[in-house]
Amino acid sequence: MINIDELKFDEKGLIPAIVVDSVTKKVLTLAYMNKESLAISMEKELTCFFSRSRNELWLKGETSGNYQHIVSITADCDKDALVIVVEPDGPACHRGTTSCFEYPVFQSDDRHEFSYQGLMELIEGRKTEKKEGSYTTYLFEKGLDKILKKVGEECTEVIIGAKSDDKKETIYEIADLAYHVMVLMIQMGISLEDIHKELASRHVIDHKVKQEKMT
Repeated sequence: MINIDELKFDEKGLIPAIVVDSVTKKVLTLAYMNKESLAISMEKELTCFFSRSRNELWLKGETSGNYQHIVSITADCDKDALVIVVEPDGPACHRGTTSCFEYPVFQSDDRHEFSYQGLMELIEGRKTEKKEGSYTTYLFEKGLDKILKKVGEECTEVIIGAKSDDKKETIYEIADLAYHVMVLMIQMGISLEDIHKELASRHVIDHKVKQEKMT
């Protein structure tokens, strides 16, 4: 861990802070901090910024209730910029959107961005706005039993691929399994954040168990 005094604030005493969602990895906003707001952020484990327009400190969420609970703060190689990973209570943007970044400027024709959250949203869209000929829509129309059957089948395919020591086939089948599990999640109203929180709680428990065994 480095000390705050090692960070390089600009001539106005500010340092840019990029805020990222801990679950979706989506960039939520870009704000600025001074030493005081950074110290408050670390003490409260809530993002506190310096408003350049109002020339004052502001604790994110103090008015809206959309607090950002800090998971980690990391400085770049020059120590003149920060990335703050958070668990947000609500939208980051004052306009009520999840992220302040919403206006596309350029999109490559050959390269496409992928995220699990994006895939979840696409799958959910096939349930709420049924698309003719869509396999995903077909699964939702058939219901839970059909979805569970497919999850079971894909589990078996993963086992067969791994037992054959076929890495390429196993990767393919794991991807199939992941997709069908995500369909199941949407069907049951389970979010990626729900799974994230469950795994995070297990990590803490596992860490404690290891510590107990060492003492």
